[in-house]
Amino acid sequence: MALLGADFRRDLEIHRYPLIVYALVPLSALVLQSWLPRVMGPYALFDLPLVITIYFALGRRSPIQGTLMGAALGLFEDALSQHAIGLNGIAKAVVGYLAASVGVRVDVENIAIRVMLNFVLSLVSSAIYLFVARFLLGLEFEWRWVMEIVMAVDNAAIALVLFPALDRLQVRE
Repeated sequence: MALLGADFRRDLEIHRYPLIVYALVPLSALVLQSWLPRVMGPYALFDLPLVITIYFALGRRSPIQGTLMGAALGLFEDALSQHAIGLNGIAKAVVGYLAASVGVRVDVENIAIRVMLNFVLSLVSSAIYLFVARFLLGLEFEWRWVMEIVMAVDNAAIALVLFPALDRLQVRE
């Protein structure tokens, strides 16, 4: 009985959304991520596709779906920016996998846990990006960890507002 109860509870906690939400929310994040830095300049210290990847990976609790969504959003983000194709794809794929894996084991309905996970996973994404760019591709660029911490705080602040708004779009059964 205990095994059935745990599986049943976990299945109920998987968030489901209309198909239009799965299409428009990531598309909006990609458009805003490519447009807002042009408007805001150096003050645009956020990563909306990363926040969306973390949100859907935590909600769906499927490491495969989290990995695929992170990889797709990262590749599209690279295509719309001046980065090497695949850098953000790799970082967001790993973060999507980690977020979904944590979502399976930890109750992520608490907004404080979600924001804290968003902060930590933003730093993990930055570390993976740095590792791939510097050590695997040999790219040389200036890297400032203070800016990455500020970006992680900004991503957590965006998640604080965005996650409850997206929770309202869930399909209730």
